[in-house]
Amino acid sequence: MILGVAFVVALGFTLVIIRMMSKQATATKPPASTQVVAAKSNIKLGSILTADNLTTIEIAGTPPKGAILDKDKSKAVGRGVLSDLYEGEPIIENRLAAIGSGGGLAATIPPGMRACAVRVDEVVNVSGFVTPGMRVDVLISGIPPGERNSTQGTVSRTLLQNIQVLSAGADFQKDAEGKAKTVQVVNLLVTPEQAEILSLASNQVKIQLVLRNPLDTKVAVVPGTATSSLFSGETVKTPKLLGAKKPAPRYITVVVLNGSKVSTEKFASPGGHQ
Repeated sequence: MILGVAFVVALGFTLVIIRMMSKQATATKPPASTQVVAAKSNIKLGSILTADNLTTIEIAGTPPKGAILDKDKSKAVGRGVLSDLYEGEPIIENRLAAIGSGGGLAATIPPGMRACAVRVDEVVNVSGFVTPGMRVDVLISGIPPGERNSTQGTVSRTLLQNIQVLSAGADFQKDAEGKAKTVQVVNLLVTPEQAEILSLASNQVKIQLVLRNPLDTKVAVVPGTATSSLFSGETVKTPKLLGAKKPAPRYITVVVLNGSKVSTEKFASPGGHQ
């Protein structure tokens, strides 16, 4: 009887230990893995993906949102890259251009936006440090229409703020050190309305780019500065260079007497009077 009881007790303890070990093994079981498409090597912005650019990696647990699965690898081939990809990095849908849109700079332009080329003075060395993705303010300098004889002189004001740079120069990719070459043309990502403003400004006044912190999205209120204020020590609020109201023209009125006929002729005369 004693041996029988001992056997039953030993069997019960054995079953309990087996169950506990089974639960522990289940808890430490590695999560299921997923095969996703990744970059086989570093891929530059604007490149078009080929089968040679792609590889497959295994990710434990839940894959990143938007990741392209191995079975859907063909969906990535032929699509443009919207931002630099690095070796071993999983390829996400929002990092690629839409199917059929190709590659290059055009594929990086979001719907409803435009890429506007702006010529920058070669002396403005800041243009050489502009790389894709940076944020800039656009400054213009010139003499407002109708203010040629004004004592204010040249006026400078901020035309646009917090504008994203798409490319610098003919090559919109960065060099080996991640920098852009010193160029005179940059492409800015703007709305259609801003594109019209930049187009008009590029033909009328001098344009300069000012770098800003990409995390600083606040739009500053700046009235503009005139040349006269640099010497007076006061900030002069200046009129807008673009869209300024044109002053009414002045005329010299001449009365012509021809026999019994009397007529009046007007001649434009800047600065003149009747």
